[in-house]
Amino acid sequence: MKTRTVGTKRMLIVASILITVIIGTFLLNLNLGVVSISPINVLKTLFGQGSEQESMVLFHFRLPRIVIAILIGAAMAISGAILQSVTHNELADPGIIGINAGAGFAVVLYIYLFQNNMAEVSSLSVFLLPLTALSGALVAALLVYLISWKNGITPIRLILVGIGINSAFAALIIMFQLKMDPNDFTRATVWLSGDISGIDWTYVLALLPWVLILIPLAMYQSNVLNTLQLGDDIAKGLGTNVERHRLFLLLIAVALAGASVAVGGGIAFVGLVTPHLSKKLIGPNHILFLPITALMGALLLLVSDTIGRNILAPSEIPVGLVVSLVGGSYFIYLLMKS
Repeated sequence: MKTRTVGTKRMLIVASILITVIIGTFLLNLNLGVVSISPINVLKTLFGQGSEQESMVLFHFRLPRIVIAILIGAAMAISGAILQSVTHNELADPGIIGINAGAGFAVVLYIYLFQNNMAEVSSLSVFLLPLTALSGALVAALLVYLISWKNGITPIRLILVGIGINSAFAALIIMFQLKMDPNDFTRATVWLSGDISGIDWTYVLALLPWVLILIPLAMYQSNVLNTLQLGDDIAKGLGTNVERHRLFLLLIAVALAGASVAVGGGIAFVGLVTPHLSKKLIGPNHILFLPITALMGALLLLVSDTIGRNILAPSEIPVGLVVSLVGGSYFIYLLMKS
């Protein structure tokens, strides 16, 4: 009981620090950019007393992008945490094992067949894209699961099969990209690398229900995740329906990743890095670990977007590339460690 109380206090302290840093980065993002707005003018604009230009910059460009970065970061982090726990594989990440690529292929195929233009995705399509991405992500996850199965699933086999599925979907994406006109090809390439520029409130509304429903649902399953961590035999002995719970949790992870890809493209490594950092800070108890992971993912993507948007201003680096610089290095470290 004492250990649980100490763990809860530690979690609250870490969560408070992360929330404070997120708020600070949030406010910094409102100030920085091609059009610089002073902190005082930011506050005036937020309360409806700013100029028309400042209102447009904040409410139509910066705020939707900041909110999307927070939502995608939290969603991808929780998705990665679930995958790592359910598969007992610390290298699992939706971007590495092909889930992001499957979702990206479904979105590119949808746009190629029904939109004909990456720049003119209709308002209705914005809400259909998460469902489209989910279908592609489910196909990828099913393929990885079936091909990896050989008297059970081993962590290394899962990663190797996932990398193969990732490459296969990447090849299919390129095939359809080559049939697009040059402008759409370039937009698709940037989007697939992980890009949240040009986001508006429609995309926020399309992603928000998925995050608000699925992340609390994942946290509600924290005790089940703790039980699954003990191994299938012990979990069954404790009365847990292992396969049913594993399938349900995998669906949550795939849905979170698919919806995020539909809005922000193939942002990888958020789901790999943040669960590891959270465990180092708070331990493996999912009741405490998942909320910290969500905050860590939101902060990582928000900071990465701040860097990508300002380091080479007025040009931008897609947020997915900034995250990959950190996540790719950490992935190599984990492989060497394993």
